[in-house]
Amino acid sequence: MSLRTQSWAALCAMAVMAAACGGSEQPAGEPAGGVTEAQAPLPGDSTVSGRVTFTGTAPTPRLIRVSGADPLCMVEGGAVRSDVLLVGPQNELQNVFLYVTDGLGDRTFAAPTTPVVLDQDGCQYSPHVFGVQVGQPIEIVNSDATVHNVHAVPRTNSEFNFIQQKRGERDVRTFDEPEVMVPFKCDVHGWMAAYAGVLPHPFFAVSGADGAFEIRGLPEGTYAIEAWHEQLGTQSQTVTVDGTSGATLDFSFASKG
Repeated sequence: MSLRTQSWAALCAMAVMAAACGGSEQPAGEPAGGVTEAQAPLPGDSTVSGRVTFTGTAPTPRLIRVSGADPLCMVEGGAVRSDVLLVGPQNELQNVFLYVTDGLGDRTFAAPTTPVVLDQDGCQYSPHVFGVQVGQPIEIVNSDATVHNVHAVPRTNSEFNFIQQKRGERDVRTFDEPEVMVPFKCDVHGWMAAYAGVLPHPFFAVSGADGAFEIRGLPEGTYAIEAWHEQLGTQSQTVTVDGTSGATLDFSFASKG
C-alpha cells in the first residue's frame, strides 16, 4: 500500500470515529445556531386581503358637541363625529379589527421596538381601533391644548390611568398579555374611546375608510381569521394560503337590531 493510500485510510477512519462519538453532528430537530424549530422565522409571503361591508342602511353617525363640554377642544364647528359605526357610500365598514386566531402553532414572535402611536387630537383618540403586539410600546400623545386622562380598562392586562395636562405630553405603556380588545377612555371627556387588539403575533389589520384590509407575511397554511367590530360583534372564517401567493377574504356585518 502506498504512503498516500495509507494516509487517506487513516483520515477516513478518524472521520468515522468522530461521527460515531457525535462530535460534529447537529442534534435532531434543532437547526444550526441552537434555535429551536418553534422559534424559527416563518418564511411566508402570502397576503390575505379583502373588504368589510355593512348590510342594510347604516344610521348617520352621531355628532358630539364637544366645544360646549370643553371650550379647549378646538374642532371645526365645535362638534366631532362619533366613530362607533362608520359606513362609507358603498357600505364600506371602517374600524373592523381582523386577526389570525388559529394556524400559527406554538411559534413565537419578537415584539417590534417601534411604538404604535395613539394620539389625542380634537378631543378624540386617533386611531379609534389599532393593533399592537405583546410587549410593543404604545406612545400616547396629547395634541390638544387641554387636559386628558388616559384610562385603559383591560380584563387580562394591568389597568392604567394617568393625566396628560398639556399639549405635547407623551407617555409610553405596554401590555404583557394577549387581549382582544382593550378599551381606552378619557374620564374628562366621556365621548372619547379607542380599542387596542393585543396579540402575540404580527398578523392583524384594521379596515380603512374604504373597508379594505391586508394581513401580510403569512406562511403556507390554513388560518382562522376573526373580524371584530365594537357594535356589530365578531365573525370568523378560514383561509388557506401557499406561502407565496395571496388569498381574498370578505366579511359583511349587519345591524344587531
